[in-house]
Amino acid sequence: MSAVNSSNVGPSKKKPGVRGSRPSRLNRSFLLFCAFLLFVFSTPAQSTDPLHPDHKPDDITPQWKAVIGDYGGQDGTLVLLERGGNLFVQSKQFGEIALRERGKDEFAGQVAEQFRFSLFLKEGILRESRGDVIWNHLRLDYAPHPHVTAAPEVETLRKAALVVSPPEEKGSFRTSDLVELATFDAAIHLDIRYATANDFLGVPVYTQARAFLQRPAAEALLRALQKLKPLGYGLLIHDGYRPWYVTKIFWDATPAEGKIFVADPAQGSRHNRGCAVDLTLYDLKTDQPVEMTGGYDEMSPRSFPNYPGGTSLQRRNLLRRAMESEGFTVYEAEWWHYDYKDWREYGILNIPFEKLGIGSNSK
Repeated sequence: MSAVNSSNVGPSKKKPGVRGSRPSRLNRSFLLFCAFLLFVFSTPAQSTDPLHPDHKPDDITPQWKAVIGDYGGQDGTLVLLERGGNLFVQSKQFGEIALRERGKDEFAGQVAEQFRFSLFLKEGILRESRGDVIWNHLRLDYAPHPHVTAAPEVETLRKAALVVSPPEEKGSFRTSDLVELATFDAAIHLDIRYATANDFLGVPVYTQARAFLQRPAAEALLRALQKLKPLGYGLLIHDGYRPWYVTKIFWDATPAEGKIFVADPAQGSRHNRGCAVDLTLYDLKTDQPVEMTGGYDEMSPRSFPNYPGGTSLQRRNLLRRAMESEGFTVYEAEWWHYDYKDWREYGILNIPFEKLGIGSNSK
């Protein structure tokens, strides 16, 4: 609504002796009171919902969950996914095609008016009606790499890594101020996989189950948590600061095809600088991790943050929105890995956990 003034109405008509262009003291007080009410009632609407979360999608049936995923065949690969309560199939050849359920284990799709087809799903095999083309469900579930089979091999790599030094870096860096995340908030839980056999090597690498970050990164993480808690979620930390020698162990133990998922020790890792964190969400009511498109440290396309498959609930991206709102950036190959914006200002560290004192969040 436009304000009323002499520029948008005709000439002022006022009674003799009345100051028509100046509001009375009562009118001025009323206008100030209205402005105050507008400020009071508009401000919470801008700040109480910082993530602007979308409606939480419904989970899909176990029958659908069992069949969605990646499929491979002689024509390449395709992805069977759920979105908005409907199934879709996505391939490089045809793009994305909506499917409709025709009966038990049968779905119908249409690429063009002249090309209709059916997909038959049974025991992990997807069969097309056109020429009986077969697609096999690719089992991408997380499993330790078979090339690391025993703890002695990791111990050999550990001994070799401990006698070499990180790469030399030029320039000046901030003084390190690592703080222990478990001391910041009771809603920060730890699941330090590298201190267990439930990691991608199949054997423990860390000697202590602890997580650290540089103080500014830790404080930003805490702010992200405060945005998530009202929505019913806490943060489950898998890894934070990582001594450089551990990065070298990972690199030396990983085959060439998997090195996209591990950092090159010649360059150093953002984990080595105390400015990277691996994490996920957990439900504050059930204490259970939130289901994502793939598992932590899974070396498959399901680990990509922009992976198109899975379910609407798995792709909800509340974690990403919260972290990005506080200066973190997701790594292009891992939905769980976030780098803090100031990582370049810190040097590579190689301090074992054993030499870090019991942390506190106080300065």
